[in-house]
Amino acid sequence: MRQFKSLNEVVTFFSSEEKCQDMLEKMRFPDGKIVCPKCGVIGAYRMGDCKNYKCRDKKCGSRFSITVGTVMEGSKLPLSKWFTAIYLITAHKKGISSCQLARDLGIGQKAAWFMNHRIREMLREKAADPLSNVVEVDETYVGGKWANMSKKKRAKMVQEGKDNKTPVMGLVEREGRAKLTLIGENSFKDIIRLNVSENAFINTDEHLGYHGLNQEFADHAAINHSKGEFLRDGVHTNTIEGVFSLFKRMVFGIYHQISPKHLERYCDEMTYRYNSRKVKDADRFVYSLSHTEGRLRYDDLIARKEVKNG
Repeated sequence: MRQFKSLNEVVTFFSSEEKCQDMLEKMRFPDGKIVCPKCGVIGAYRMGDCKNYKCRDKKCGSRFSITVGTVMEGSKLPLSKWFTAIYLITAHKKGISSCQLARDLGIGQKAAWFMNHRIREMLREKAADPLSNVVEVDETYVGGKWANMSKKKRAKMVQEGKDNKTPVMGLVEREGRAKLTLIGENSFKDIIRLNVSENAFINTDEHLGYHGLNQEFADHAAINHSKGEFLRDGVHTNTIEGVFSLFKRMVFGIYHQISPKHLERYCDEMTYRYNSRKVKDADRFVYSLSHTEGRLRYDDLIARKEVKNG
C-alpha cells in the first residue's frame, strides 16, 4: 500500500478517476473478489467502460459502481474530490467547515455540507467496543446563550418548552479511547451500561444520577467538585473534561453553531478524531478509505427528528 506524506501527495496521486477507483476497489475488496450488492454472488467483473461492474450470475446480471453501498453512492462529484475531502476532514485537528471545504474543493457550500455529514457517517462507530479499565464519565451542555438570541426566538423556545442547551455525555478510558453521545431521554446509567464494560472502575462527579454504579461495575468513585475537590487518590475526571474542552473548541472555533438535530454526528466526528489522535494523517486517511460503507441520503439527513433536551 502506497504511503502518503502530505495532502499534496494525495491530490497528485489521485488526480485521475481510474486511480481513485482502483484504490477504492482494493480497500473494499482486498482479496480481489468483488461481491454483487444485489444478490451477494462473489466474482463480479469490471465492464468494458472500466467504470462499472457486472454480476457474473446470469439470473441477476445487475450493474453497479464501486461506490454502491458507500457514503459516496449517488454523488455526482468525482472520486478525486471525495478523497481530498476525506483527507482534509480526518486530518484537521478541529474539523473543517462546509464553507471552507467548498472553497478548497471548488464546489458549492450545500454540496460541501452534505459531503461533510456523509463523511461523519463513515467515521461513526458501527459496532460499539465497550470502554474498560479506569473510565471517566461526565456531562456537559452544548448550545448558545439566551442573551445572544432574539426576543422572538427566546419567546418561541419558552412557549414550546425547549431549552437552549443540549446535554452531552462523555466517557473516556484513562490513556485510551473516548465516546461522546447525546443523553436525550436516557438516564446517565443507561448510557454507561451501553458503553462501558462491567469490569471497569468508573470515576465521576457527585451527581445523583451516578449513585449506585458500584453495584453494577467493578467500582465507582466520585469527586466532589462543589467542595473544591478535583483529585483524590488517583480519582479524577480531568481527562474527560479535557476532551470536552477540545470538543467545544471545535464547536466554537470551526462550526460556531450546531443544531441539536445534527449534534450527534459532530459527537461522532470528535470521538473518531480523539481515538485516532496518535495516528499519522496519511495512515488515518488510508484507514478511513477502508470504512466507507454506510450510505446517507439527503432526505434522511434533513428529516431527522430533533433530540429532546433535558
